[in-house]
Amino acid sequence: MKRCPQCNRVESDDALAFCRVDGATLISDASISSDSGTESVGSASVSSEIETSILPHLTDASSSASGGATTVFESQRTSPGTRKLSKAHRRPTVLLVVGFVVLALAVLVYFVFVEKNTTAIDSIAVLPFVNQNRDPDTEYLSDGLTESIINSLTQLPLLRVSPRSSVFQYKGKDIDPLQASRDLGVRAVVTGRLLQRGDNLMVSVELLDVRNNKQVWGEQYNRKVADALAVQQEISREISERLRTKLTGEEQNQLARRDTSSPEAYGFYLRGRYYWNKRTADNVRKAMEQFQQAADKDPNYALAYVGLADCYAVLGEYAGTVASDTVPKAKGFAERALQLDGSLAEAHTTLAFVYDQLWQWEKAEEEFKLSIKLNPNYPTAHHWYSLFLAEMGRFDQALTEAKRAQELDPISAIIGNNLATNYLAHGDVNSSIDQSKRVLDLDATFPRSHDSLALAYIKVGRFSEAIAELEKAFGLSANDRLIPRDLGYSYAISGKRAEALVMLKRIEDNYEKNKAYGQDVAAVYVGLGEKEQAFAWLEKDFQTNNSRLARIRFNVPFESLRSDPRFADLLRRMGVPQ
Repeated sequence: MKRCPQCNRVESDDALAFCRVDGATLISDASISSDSGTESVGSASVSSEIETSILPHLTDASSSASGGATTVFESQRTSPGTRKLSKAHRRPTVLLVVGFVVLALAVLVYFVFVEKNTTAIDSIAVLPFVNQNRDPDTEYLSDGLTESIINSLTQLPLLRVSPRSSVFQYKGKDIDPLQASRDLGVRAVVTGRLLQRGDNLMVSVELLDVRNNKQVWGEQYNRKVADALAVQQEISREISERLRTKLTGEEQNQLARRDTSSPEAYGFYLRGRYYWNKRTADNVRKAMEQFQQAADKDPNYALAYVGLADCYAVLGEYAGTVASDTVPKAKGFAERALQLDGSLAEAHTTLAFVYDQLWQWEKAEEEFKLSIKLNPNYPTAHHWYSLFLAEMGRFDQALTEAKRAQELDPISAIIGNNLATNYLAHGDVNSSIDQSKRVLDLDATFPRSHDSLALAYIKVGRFSEAIAELEKAFGLSANDRLIPRDLGYSYAISGKRAEALVMLKRIEDNYEKNKAYGQDVAAVYVGLGEKEQAFAWLEKDFQTNNSRLARIRFNVPFESLRSDPRFADLLRRMGVPQ
Protein backbone atom coordinates (compact mmCIF):
# COMPACT_ATOMS: atom_id res chain seq x y z
CA MET A 1 0.00 0.00 0.00
CA LYS A 2 0.90 3.67 -0.42
CA ARG A 3 0.30 6.68 1.79
CA CYS A 4 0.14 10.41 1.09
CA PRO A 5 2.69 12.20 3.31
CA GLN A 6 0.65 15.40 3.03
CA CYS A 7 -2.87 14.29 4.07
CA ASN A 8 -2.14 10.70 5.27
CA ARG A 9 -4.60 9.26 2.73
CA VAL A 10 -3.99 5.50 2.15
CA GLU A 11 -4.25 4.10 -1.39
CA SER A 12 -4.49 0.37 -2.08
CA ASP A 13 -3.73 0.80 -5.81
CA ASP A 14 0.04 0.42 -6.21
CA ALA A 15 -0.19 1.81 -9.74
CA LEU A 16 -0.99 5.28 -8.41
CA ALA A 17 1.95 7.64 -8.07
CA PHE A 18 0.21 10.80 -6.84
CA CYS A 19 -2.41 11.49 -4.20
CA ARG A 20 -5.93 11.97 -5.59
CA VAL A 21 -6.59 14.81 -3.15
CA ASP A 22 -3.55 17.09 -3.17
CA GLY A 23 -1.25 15.68 -5.87
CA ALA A 24 1.60 14.87 -3.50
CA THR A 25 3.86 11.90 -4.32
CA LEU A 26 2.62 8.71 -2.62
CA ILE A 27 5.11 6.71 -0.53
CA SER A 28 5.16 3.00 0.35
CA ASP A 29 4.39 2.29 3.99
CA ALA A 30 5.42 -1.12 5.35
CA SER A 31 3.32 -0.62 8.50
CA ILE A 32 0.17 -0.89 6.41
CA SER A 33 -0.72 -4.51 5.56
CA SER A 34 -3.20 -5.64 2.96
CA ASP A 35 -4.86 -8.97 2.25
CA SER A 36 -6.91 -9.79 -0.78
CA GLY A 37 -7.74 -6.21 -1.43
CA THR A 38 -8.95 -5.43 2.13
CA GLU A 39 -7.45 -3.08 4.65
CA SER A 40 -6.51 -3.98 8.21
CA VAL A 41 -8.29 -0.92 9.45
CA GLY A 42 -12.00 -0.74 8.64
CA SER A 43 -14.17 -3.28 6.98
CA ALA A 44 -15.16 -1.57 3.77
CA SER A 45 -13.98 -3.23 0.61
CA VAL A 46 -11.41 -1.53 -1.54
CA SER A 47 -12.50 0.04 -4.80
CA SER A 48 -11.47 -1.72 -7.96
CA GLU A 49 -8.98 -0.31 -10.50
CA ILE A 50 -11.80 0.76 -12.73
CA GLU A 51 -13.22 2.99 -10.04
CA THR A 52 -9.88 4.53 -9.19
CA SER A 53 -8.95 7.80 -10.93
CA ILE A 54 -7.26 11.10 -10.30
CA LEU A 55 -10.66 12.73 -9.73
CA PRO A 56 -13.24 10.68 -7.69
CA HIS A 57 -16.44 9.56 -9.44
CA LEU A 58 -19.48 11.58 -8.52
CA THR A 59 -22.19 9.01 -9.15
CA ASP A 60 -25.05 8.70 -6.70
CA ALA A 61 -23.82 5.28 -5.59
CA SER A 62 -20.38 6.42 -4.78
CA SER A 63 -21.52 9.55 -3.03
CA SER A 64 -23.90 7.62 -0.72
CA ALA A 65 -21.63 4.69 0.09
CA SER A 66 -20.48 4.50 3.70
CA GLY A 67 -16.78 4.53 4.26
CA GLY A 68 -14.72 4.21 1.10
CA ALA A 69 -11.85 2.51 -0.51
CA THR A 70 -9.35 4.44 1.61
CA THR A 71 -8.69 5.14 5.25
CA VAL A 72 -7.62 8.60 6.37
CA PHE A 73 -5.20 8.78 9.29
CA GLU A 74 -5.00 11.70 11.62
CA SER A 75 -3.42 14.66 9.92
CA GLN A 76 0.24 15.20 10.77
CA ARG A 77 2.30 18.39 10.56
CA THR A 78 4.34 18.39 7.38
CA SER A 79 7.87 19.56 7.16
CA PRO A 80 8.89 22.58 5.01
CA GLY A 81 10.65 20.23 2.65
CA THR A 82 7.47 18.24 2.16
CA ARG A 83 5.46 21.38 1.38
CA LYS A 84 8.01 22.40 -1.25
CA LEU A 85 7.73 19.01 -2.81
CA SER A 86 3.95 19.30 -2.91
CA LYS A 87 4.08 22.70 -4.64
CA ALA A 88 6.58 21.40 -7.13
CA HIS A 89 4.19 18.71 -8.21
CA ARG A 90 1.46 21.23 -8.76
CA ARG A 91 3.55 22.78 -11.55
CA PRO A 92 2.44 20.33 -14.28
CA THR A 93 -1.18 21.39 -13.76
CA VAL A 94 -0.32 25.10 -13.78
CA LEU A 95 1.80 24.74 -16.88
CA LEU A 96 -1.02 22.89 -18.58
CA VAL A 97 -3.44 25.74 -17.88
CA VAL A 98 -0.89 28.32 -19.04
CA GLY A 99 -0.34 26.30 -22.19
CA PHE A 100 -4.04 26.33 -22.99
CA VAL A 101 -4.16 30.12 -22.48
CA VAL A 102 -1.16 30.69 -24.76
CA LEU A 103 -2.68 28.43 -27.40
CA ALA A 104 -5.98 30.31 -27.23
CA LEU A 105 -4.17 33.64 -27.60
CA ALA A 106 -2.20 32.31 -30.55
CA VAL A 107 -5.38 31.21 -32.27
CA LEU A 108 -6.91 34.63 -31.62
CA VAL A 109 -3.87 36.44 -33.02
CA TYR A 110 -3.91 34.22 -36.10
CA PHE A 111 -7.53 34.92 -36.94
CA VAL A 112 -7.37 38.61 -36.12
CA PHE A 113 -4.11 39.38 -37.89
CA VAL A 114 -2.79 36.54 -40.04
CA GLU A 115 -6.07 35.23 -41.40
CA LYS A 116 -7.33 38.75 -41.94
CA ASN A 117 -4.22 39.69 -43.85
CA THR A 118 -4.43 36.62 -46.04
CA THR A 119 -7.98 37.36 -47.13
CA ALA A 120 -8.33 41.15 -47.12
CA ILE A 121 -6.90 42.88 -50.20
CA ASP A 122 -6.31 46.56 -49.55
CA SER A 123 -4.38 47.60 -52.68
CA ILE A 124 -4.76 46.73 -56.34
CA ALA A 125 -3.46 47.61 -59.81
CA VAL A 126 -5.37 47.13 -63.06
CA LEU A 127 -2.76 46.53 -65.74
CA PRO A 128 -3.55 47.74 -69.27
CA PHE A 129 -5.75 45.24 -71.08
CA VAL A 130 -3.96 43.62 -73.99
CA ASN A 131 -5.45 44.44 -77.39
CA GLN A 132 -5.06 41.14 -79.21
CA ASN A 133 -6.27 42.69 -82.46
CA ARG A 134 -3.17 44.92 -82.53
CA ASP A 135 -5.38 47.42 -84.36
CA PRO A 136 -4.94 51.12 -83.42
CA ASP A 137 -8.62 51.72 -84.21
CA THR A 138 -9.64 49.45 -81.32
CA GLU A 139 -7.09 50.76 -78.81
CA TYR A 140 -9.75 52.98 -77.29
CA LEU A 141 -11.66 49.86 -76.22
CA SER A 142 -8.78 48.14 -74.42
CA ASP A 143 -7.50 51.38 -72.88
CA GLY A 144 -11.01 52.55 -72.05
CA LEU A 145 -12.01 49.34 -70.29
CA THR A 146 -8.86 49.51 -68.22
CA GLU A 147 -9.44 53.13 -67.22
CA SER A 148 -13.15 52.60 -66.48
CA ILE A 149 -12.41 49.68 -64.17
CA ILE A 150 -9.79 51.77 -62.39
CA ASN A 151 -12.28 54.60 -61.91
CA SER A 152 -14.92 52.22 -60.58
CA LEU A 153 -12.57 50.55 -58.12
CA THR A 154 -11.45 53.92 -56.73
CA GLN A 155 -14.97 54.27 -55.33
CA LEU A 156 -14.47 51.27 -53.04
CA PRO A 157 -13.72 52.36 -49.47
CA LEU A 158 -10.36 51.45 -47.94
CA LEU A 159 -8.97 50.20 -51.26
CA ARG A 160 -5.88 51.86 -52.75
CA VAL A 161 -5.97 51.69 -56.55
CA SER A 162 -2.91 52.49 -58.68
CA PRO A 163 -3.79 55.42 -60.97
CA ARG A 164 -3.89 55.23 -64.72
CA SER A 165 -0.59 56.98 -65.33
CA SER A 166 1.23 54.50 -63.09
CA VAL A 167 -0.11 51.33 -64.71
CA PHE A 168 0.02 52.52 -68.33
CA GLN A 169 3.81 52.45 -68.24
CA TYR A 170 3.34 48.70 -68.81
CA LYS A 171 1.20 49.12 -71.93
CA GLY A 172 2.57 47.09 -74.82
CA LYS A 173 5.15 45.35 -72.63
CA ASP A 174 5.40 41.68 -71.75
CA ILE A 175 5.42 42.32 -68.00
CA ASP A 176 5.27 39.80 -65.19
CA PRO A 177 2.28 40.67 -62.94
CA LEU A 178 4.33 39.77 -59.87
CA GLN A 179 7.04 42.24 -60.88
CA ALA A 180 4.44 44.91 -61.60
CA SER A 181 2.93 44.41 -58.16
CA ARG A 182 6.34 44.89 -56.55
CA ASP A 183 6.99 48.02 -58.60
CA LEU A 184 3.62 49.51 -57.69
CA GLY A 185 3.50 48.24 -54.11
CA VAL A 186 0.11 46.53 -54.38
CA ARG A 187 -1.35 43.29 -53.03
CA ALA A 188 -3.43 42.27 -56.07
CA VAL A 189 -3.23 42.68 -59.84
CA VAL A 190 -5.95 42.57 -62.50
CA THR A 191 -4.92 41.51 -66.01
CA GLY A 192 -7.09 41.25 -69.09
CA ARG A 193 -7.18 40.56 -72.81
CA LEU A 194 -9.57 41.89 -75.42
CA LEU A 195 -10.33 40.51 -78.86
CA GLN A 196 -12.81 42.06 -81.31
CA ARG A 197 -14.16 40.16 -84.29
CA GLY A 198 -16.69 42.19 -86.21
CA ASP A 199 -19.40 43.19 -83.73
CA ASN A 200 -18.36 40.51 -81.25
CA LEU A 201 -16.16 41.28 -78.27
CA MET A 202 -14.35 38.71 -76.13
CA VAL A 203 -12.83 39.88 -72.84
CA SER A 204 -10.80 37.64 -70.51
CA VAL A 205 -10.02 38.89 -67.00
CA GLU A 206 -8.01 37.52 -64.07
CA LEU A 207 -7.61 38.74 -60.49
CA LEU A 208 -4.31 37.59 -58.95
CA ASP A 209 -3.36 37.73 -55.27
CA VAL A 210 0.39 38.25 -55.59
CA ARG A 211 1.19 37.45 -51.96
CA ASN A 212 0.66 33.77 -52.60
CA ASN A 213 0.64 33.90 -56.42
CA LYS A 214 -2.94 32.61 -56.43
CA GLN A 215 -5.74 33.34 -58.86
CA VAL A 216 -8.64 34.73 -56.85
CA TRP A 217 -11.02 34.96 -59.78
CA GLY A 218 -11.12 34.70 -63.55
CA GLU A 219 -13.84 35.07 -66.15
CA GLN A 220 -14.41 35.32 -69.89
CA TYR A 221 -17.10 37.53 -71.42
CA ASN A 222 -18.47 37.10 -74.94
CA ARG A 223 -20.60 40.12 -75.85
CA LYS A 224 -21.32 42.63 -78.56
CA VAL A 225 -19.08 45.68 -78.87
CA ALA A 226 -22.08 47.81 -77.95
CA ASP A 227 -22.17 46.01 -74.58
CA ALA A 228 -18.68 47.18 -73.53
CA LEU A 229 -20.20 49.30 -70.74
CA ALA A 230 -22.07 46.31 -69.31
CA VAL A 231 -18.86 44.26 -69.39
CA GLN A 232 -16.95 46.97 -67.51
CA GLN A 233 -19.68 47.17 -64.85
CA GLU A 234 -19.80 43.38 -64.45
CA ILE A 235 -16.03 43.14 -64.08
CA SER A 236 -15.97 45.94 -61.48
CA ARG A 237 -18.79 44.30 -59.54
CA GLU A 238 -17.14 40.87 -59.62
CA ILE A 239 -13.82 42.25 -58.44
CA SER A 240 -15.57 44.17 -55.66
CA GLU A 241 -17.23 40.99 -54.44
CA ARG A 242 -13.99 39.03 -54.62
CA LEU A 243 -12.30 41.73 -52.56
CA ARG A 244 -15.07 41.25 -49.97
CA THR A 245 -15.96 44.93 -50.20
CA LYS A 246 -19.59 45.99 -50.16
CA LEU A 247 -20.77 49.40 -51.24
CA THR A 248 -23.40 51.28 -49.28
CA GLY A 249 -26.59 52.33 -50.98
CA GLU A 250 -25.31 55.89 -51.38
CA GLU A 251 -22.02 54.68 -52.86
CA GLN A 252 -23.94 52.53 -55.35
CA ASN A 253 -26.06 55.54 -56.32
CA GLN A 254 -22.92 57.62 -56.77
CA LEU A 255 -21.45 55.04 -59.11
CA ALA A 256 -24.70 55.04 -61.07
CA ARG A 257 -24.54 58.82 -61.46
CA ARG A 258 -20.99 58.58 -62.81
CA ASP A 259 -21.93 56.00 -65.39
CA THR A 260 -24.32 56.00 -68.31
CA SER A 261 -26.89 53.53 -69.52
CA SER A 262 -26.05 54.37 -73.14
CA PRO A 263 -23.46 52.06 -74.75
CA GLU A 264 -22.94 54.64 -77.51
CA ALA A 265 -22.22 57.42 -75.01
CA TYR A 266 -19.82 55.17 -73.17
CA GLY A 267 -17.96 54.36 -76.39
CA PHE A 268 -17.54 58.05 -77.22
CA TYR A 269 -16.34 58.72 -73.67
CA LEU A 270 -13.69 56.00 -73.97
CA ARG A 271 -12.43 57.51 -77.21
CA GLY A 272 -12.35 60.95 -75.59
CA ARG A 273 -10.15 59.81 -72.72
CA TYR A 274 -7.95 57.93 -75.17
CA TYR A 275 -7.16 61.16 -77.04
CA TRP A 276 -7.08 63.30 -73.88
CA ASN A 277 -4.30 61.24 -72.37
CA LYS A 278 -2.01 61.97 -75.32
CA ARG A 279 -1.92 65.65 -74.21
CA THR A 280 -1.14 67.45 -77.44
CA ALA A 281 -3.15 70.33 -78.87
CA ASP A 282 -4.51 68.25 -81.76
CA ASN A 283 -5.45 65.32 -79.55
CA VAL A 284 -7.14 67.55 -76.98
CA ARG A 285 -9.35 68.87 -79.76
CA LYS A 286 -10.14 65.32 -80.91
CA ALA A 287 -11.05 64.47 -77.33
CA MET A 288 -13.48 67.40 -77.26
CA GLU A 289 -15.34 65.98 -80.23
CA GLN A 290 -15.70 62.58 -78.59
CA PHE A 291 -16.84 63.95 -75.22
CA GLN A 292 -19.40 66.16 -76.95
CA GLN A 293 -20.87 63.16 -78.78
CA ALA A 294 -21.01 61.26 -75.48
CA ALA A 295 -22.97 64.13 -73.92
CA ASP A 296 -25.26 64.29 -76.95
CA LYS A 297 -26.06 60.58 -76.63
CA ASP A 298 -26.69 60.88 -72.87
CA PRO A 299 -27.31 64.42 -71.60
CA ASN A 300 -27.16 63.13 -68.01
CA TYR A 301 -23.70 61.58 -68.32
CA ALA A 302 -21.70 63.58 -65.73
CA LEU A 303 -18.27 62.27 -66.74
CA ALA A 304 -18.80 63.38 -70.34
CA TYR A 305 -19.08 66.98 -69.13
CA VAL A 306 -16.03 66.57 -66.91
CA GLY A 307 -14.13 65.46 -70.01
CA LEU A 308 -15.24 68.55 -71.91
CA ALA A 309 -14.31 70.80 -68.98
CA ASP A 310 -10.85 69.20 -68.74
CA CYS A 311 -10.21 69.76 -72.46
CA TYR A 312 -11.09 73.44 -72.40
CA ALA A 313 -9.22 73.97 -69.12
CA VAL A 314 -5.86 72.79 -70.51
CA LEU A 315 -6.13 73.74 -74.16
CA GLY A 316 -4.38 77.05 -73.61
CA GLU A 317 -1.45 75.33 -71.91
CA TYR A 318 -0.73 73.26 -75.02
CA ALA A 319 -2.14 75.37 -77.83
CA GLY A 320 -1.70 78.91 -76.51
CA THR A 321 -5.38 79.81 -77.06
CA VAL A 322 -6.70 82.90 -75.30
CA ALA A 323 -8.50 82.36 -72.03
CA SER A 324 -11.63 84.21 -73.15
CA ASP A 325 -12.23 81.48 -75.75
CA THR A 326 -11.75 78.47 -73.50
CA VAL A 327 -12.12 79.21 -69.78
CA PRO A 328 -15.84 80.14 -69.80
CA LYS A 329 -16.60 76.88 -71.61
CA ALA A 330 -14.53 74.90 -69.11
CA LYS A 331 -16.46 76.53 -66.28
CA GLY A 332 -19.84 75.83 -67.86
CA PHE A 333 -19.14 72.15 -68.43
CA ALA A 334 -17.71 71.63 -64.94
CA GLU A 335 -20.81 73.21 -63.42
CA ARG A 336 -23.05 71.02 -65.58
CA ALA A 337 -21.27 67.91 -64.30
CA LEU A 338 -21.77 69.07 -60.72
CA GLN A 339 -25.49 69.65 -61.34
CA LEU A 340 -25.71 65.97 -62.22
CA ASP A 341 -23.44 64.80 -59.39
CA GLY A 342 -22.33 67.30 -56.76
CA SER A 343 -20.01 64.76 -55.14
CA LEU A 344 -17.80 64.29 -58.21
CA ALA A 345 -14.29 65.13 -57.01
CA GLU A 346 -12.97 65.33 -60.57
CA ALA A 347 -15.48 68.04 -61.45
CA HIS A 348 -14.69 70.07 -58.32
CA THR A 349 -10.98 69.84 -59.17
CA THR A 350 -11.54 71.12 -62.69
CA LEU A 351 -13.79 73.93 -61.44
CA ALA A 352 -11.07 74.94 -58.97
CA PHE A 353 -8.57 74.99 -61.84
CA VAL A 354 -10.98 77.21 -63.79
CA TYR A 355 -11.38 79.66 -60.89
CA ASP A 356 -7.59 79.82 -60.68
CA GLN A 357 -7.46 80.85 -64.35
CA LEU A 358 -10.21 83.42 -63.77
CA TRP A 359 -8.12 84.95 -60.93
CA GLN A 360 -10.89 84.13 -58.45
CA TRP A 361 -8.43 82.96 -55.85
CA GLU A 362 -10.71 82.38 -52.86
CA LYS A 363 -13.19 80.33 -54.87
CA ALA A 364 -10.34 78.32 -56.36
CA GLU A 365 -8.99 77.35 -52.97
CA GLU A 366 -12.44 76.45 -51.65
CA GLU A 367 -13.01 74.09 -54.58
CA PHE A 368 -9.55 72.52 -54.28
CA LYS A 369 -10.13 71.81 -50.60
CA LEU A 370 -13.58 70.37 -51.30
CA SER A 371 -12.31 68.09 -54.05
CA ILE A 372 -9.57 66.76 -51.79
CA LYS A 373 -12.11 66.20 -49.01
CA LEU A 374 -14.33 64.23 -51.40
CA ASN A 375 -11.44 62.14 -52.69
CA PRO A 376 -8.13 62.58 -50.81
CA ASN A 377 -6.47 60.10 -53.19
CA TYR A 378 -7.14 61.97 -56.45
CA PRO A 379 -3.60 62.92 -57.59
CA THR A 380 -4.61 65.69 -59.99
CA ALA A 381 -6.33 67.61 -57.18
CA HIS A 382 -3.07 67.79 -55.21
CA HIS A 383 -1.09 68.48 -58.40
CA TRP A 384 -3.17 71.47 -59.49
CA TYR A 385 -3.56 72.72 -55.92
CA SER A 386 0.25 72.86 -55.60
CA LEU A 387 0.40 75.11 -58.68
CA PHE A 388 -2.21 77.41 -57.17
CA LEU A 389 -0.31 77.63 -53.87
CA ALA A 390 2.91 78.49 -55.69
CA GLU A 391 1.09 81.29 -57.50
CA MET A 392 0.01 82.58 -54.09
CA GLY A 393 3.63 82.54 -52.90
CA ARG A 394 2.91 79.78 -50.33
CA PHE A 395 5.87 77.70 -51.41
CA ASP A 396 6.09 75.44 -48.34
CA GLN A 397 2.48 74.32 -48.76
CA ALA A 398 2.91 74.02 -52.51
CA LEU A 399 5.83 71.64 -52.05
CA THR A 400 3.84 69.55 -49.58
CA GLU A 401 0.96 69.17 -52.04
CA ALA A 402 3.33 68.37 -54.90
CA LYS A 403 4.94 65.62 -52.81
CA ARG A 404 1.51 64.22 -51.92
CA ALA A 405 0.52 64.08 -55.59
CA GLN A 406 3.76 62.29 -56.39
CA GLU A 407 3.18 59.78 -53.56
CA LEU A 408 -0.25 58.97 -54.96
CA ASP A 409 0.98 58.68 -58.54
CA PRO A 410 4.73 58.00 -58.38
CA ILE A 411 5.18 57.22 -62.08
CA SER A 412 3.26 60.14 -63.59
CA ALA A 413 5.71 62.19 -65.64
CA ILE A 414 3.71 65.42 -65.43
CA ILE A 415 3.27 65.11 -61.65
CA GLY A 416 6.93 64.21 -61.17
CA ASN A 417 7.87 67.23 -63.26
CA ASN A 418 5.60 69.43 -61.14
CA LEU A 419 7.52 68.30 -58.05
CA ALA A 420 10.78 69.35 -59.71
CA THR A 421 9.26 72.76 -60.49
CA ASN A 422 8.17 73.16 -56.87
CA TYR A 423 11.63 72.30 -55.59
CA LEU A 424 13.00 75.02 -57.85
CA ALA A 425 10.42 77.55 -56.65
CA HIS A 426 11.31 76.58 -53.08
CA GLY A 427 14.98 77.34 -53.75
CA ASP A 428 16.17 73.73 -53.57
CA VAL A 429 18.05 73.49 -56.88
CA ASN A 430 19.80 70.18 -56.18
CA SER A 431 16.54 68.40 -55.35
CA SER A 432 14.98 69.85 -58.50
CA ILE A 433 17.83 68.50 -60.63
CA ASP A 434 17.60 65.07 -58.99
CA GLN A 435 13.82 64.93 -59.44
CA SER A 436 13.97 65.92 -63.12
CA LYS A 437 16.56 63.21 -63.73
CA ARG A 438 14.34 60.63 -62.00
CA VAL A 439 11.46 61.50 -64.32
CA LEU A 440 13.75 61.26 -67.35
CA ASP A 441 14.99 57.87 -66.15
CA LEU A 442 11.38 56.70 -66.42
CA ASP A 443 10.69 58.47 -69.72
CA ALA A 444 13.56 60.12 -71.56
CA THR A 445 11.12 61.40 -74.21
CA PHE A 446 9.12 63.60 -71.82
CA PRO A 447 9.96 67.12 -73.05
CA ARG A 448 8.93 69.15 -70.02
CA SER A 449 11.35 67.39 -67.70
CA HIS A 450 14.20 68.30 -70.06
CA ASP A 451 12.83 71.85 -69.75
CA SER A 452 12.74 71.76 -65.93
CA LEU A 453 16.22 70.29 -65.73
CA ALA A 454 17.50 73.07 -68.00
CA LEU A 455 15.98 75.80 -65.81
CA ALA A 456 17.68 74.29 -62.75
CA TYR A 457 21.00 74.27 -64.62
CA ILE A 458 20.50 77.96 -65.48
CA LYS A 459 20.06 78.73 -61.78
CA VAL A 460 23.57 77.43 -61.08
CA GLY A 461 25.20 78.88 -64.22
CA ARG A 462 25.49 75.65 -66.21
CA PHE A 463 24.32 77.32 -69.43
CA SER A 464 25.73 74.93 -72.01
CA GLU A 465 24.06 71.96 -70.29
CA ALA A 466 20.81 73.92 -70.02
CA ILE A 467 20.79 74.69 -73.74
CA ALA A 468 21.51 71.05 -74.57
CA GLU A 469 18.50 69.92 -72.52
CA LEU A 470 16.20 72.53 -74.05
CA GLU A 471 17.27 71.66 -77.58
CA LYS A 472 16.37 68.03 -76.80
CA ALA A 473 12.97 69.17 -75.54
CA PHE A 474 12.43 71.32 -78.61
CA GLY A 475 13.26 68.40 -80.86
CA LEU A 476 10.73 66.24 -79.00
CA SER A 477 7.91 68.81 -79.01
CA ALA A 478 8.51 71.98 -81.01
CA ASN A 479 4.80 72.90 -80.80
CA ASP A 480 4.68 72.96 -77.01
CA ARG A 481 4.27 76.69 -76.24
CA LEU A 482 6.43 76.57 -73.10
CA ILE A 483 9.63 75.11 -74.56
CA PRO A 484 10.38 77.79 -77.21
CA ARG A 485 10.01 80.40 -74.44
CA ASP A 486 12.62 78.78 -72.20
CA LEU A 487 14.95 77.97 -75.09
CA GLY A 488 14.87 81.59 -76.25
CA TYR A 489 15.49 82.80 -72.71
CA SER A 490 18.44 80.41 -72.25
CA TYR A 491 20.02 81.53 -75.54
CA ALA A 492 19.66 85.16 -74.46
CA ILE A 493 20.95 84.85 -70.89
CA SER A 494 23.95 82.78 -72.02
CA GLY A 495 25.00 85.40 -74.58
CA LYS A 496 23.75 83.64 -77.73
CA ARG A 497 21.89 86.75 -78.92
CA ALA A 498 21.46 85.73 -82.57
CA GLU A 499 19.85 82.42 -81.63
CA ALA A 500 17.67 84.19 -79.07
CA LEU A 501 16.37 86.65 -81.69
CA VAL A 502 15.47 83.80 -84.05
CA MET A 503 13.46 82.14 -81.30
CA LEU A 504 11.90 85.48 -80.32
CA LYS A 505 10.60 85.96 -83.87
CA ARG A 506 9.09 82.47 -83.83
CA ILE A 507 7.28 83.14 -80.55
CA GLU A 508 5.95 86.52 -81.69
CA ASP A 509 4.56 84.89 -84.85
CA ASN A 510 2.89 82.22 -82.71
CA TYR A 511 1.41 84.94 -80.50
CA GLU A 512 -0.31 86.46 -83.53
CA LYS A 513 -1.77 83.02 -84.32
CA ASN A 514 -3.00 82.49 -80.72
CA LYS A 515 -0.34 79.82 -80.19
CA ALA A 516 1.73 81.67 -77.56
CA TYR A 517 1.26 84.02 -74.62
CA GLY A 518 2.60 87.51 -74.01
CA GLN A 519 4.68 86.17 -71.13
CA ASP A 520 6.44 83.81 -73.57
CA VAL A 521 7.68 86.80 -75.55
CA ALA A 522 8.45 88.70 -72.33
CA ALA A 523 10.71 85.89 -71.06
CA VAL A 524 13.08 86.23 -74.03
CA TYR A 525 13.22 90.01 -73.57
CA VAL A 526 14.14 89.46 -69.91
CA GLY A 527 17.06 87.28 -71.04
CA LEU A 528 18.14 90.00 -73.46
CA GLY A 529 18.06 92.55 -70.64
CA GLU A 530 15.20 94.59 -72.14
CA LYS A 531 12.92 95.06 -69.13
CA GLU A 532 10.70 97.70 -70.72
CA GLN A 533 9.74 95.35 -73.52
CA ALA A 534 9.25 92.53 -71.03
CA PHE A 535 6.77 94.54 -68.93
CA ALA A 536 4.97 95.71 -72.06
CA TRP A 537 4.32 92.09 -73.09
CA LEU A 538 3.26 91.10 -69.56
CA GLU A 539 0.79 93.98 -69.66
CA LYS A 540 -0.71 92.48 -72.83
CA ASP A 541 -1.41 89.29 -70.87
CA PHE A 542 -2.97 91.31 -68.05
CA GLN A 543 -5.28 93.15 -70.44
CA THR A 544 -6.47 89.85 -71.95
CA ASN A 545 -6.82 88.19 -68.52
CA ASN A 546 -4.32 85.53 -69.47
CA SER A 547 -5.05 82.42 -67.45
CA ARG A 548 -1.39 81.55 -66.74
CA LEU A 549 -0.08 85.02 -65.88
CA ALA A 550 0.11 84.38 -62.13
CA ARG A 551 2.80 81.77 -62.71
CA ILE A 552 5.37 84.49 -63.28
CA ARG A 553 5.39 84.43 -59.46
CA PHE A 554 7.62 81.35 -59.56
CA ASN A 555 8.80 80.86 -63.19
CA VAL A 556 12.58 81.16 -63.48
CA PRO A 557 12.77 83.61 -66.45
CA PHE A 558 11.02 86.33 -64.44
CA GLU A 559 13.20 86.25 -61.32
CA SER A 560 15.11 89.42 -62.24
CA LEU A 561 11.84 91.37 -62.52
CA ARG A 562 10.58 90.64 -59.03
CA SER A 563 12.46 93.48 -57.35
CA ASP A 564 10.92 95.98 -59.77
CA PRO A 565 7.90 97.87 -58.32
CA ARG A 566 6.02 97.22 -61.56
CA PHE A 567 6.10 93.49 -60.85
CA ALA A 568 4.44 93.90 -57.44
CA ASP A 569 1.93 96.29 -58.96
CA LEU A 570 1.02 93.74 -61.64
CA LEU A 571 0.33 91.06 -59.00
CA ARG A 572 -1.67 93.58 -56.93
CA ARG A 573 -3.89 94.42 -59.90
CA MET A 574 -4.47 90.71 -60.44
CA GLY A 575 -5.54 90.39 -56.81
CA VAL A 576 -2.71 87.99 -55.96
CA PRO A 577 -1.89 88.16 -52.21
CA GLN A 578 1.50 89.83 -51.61
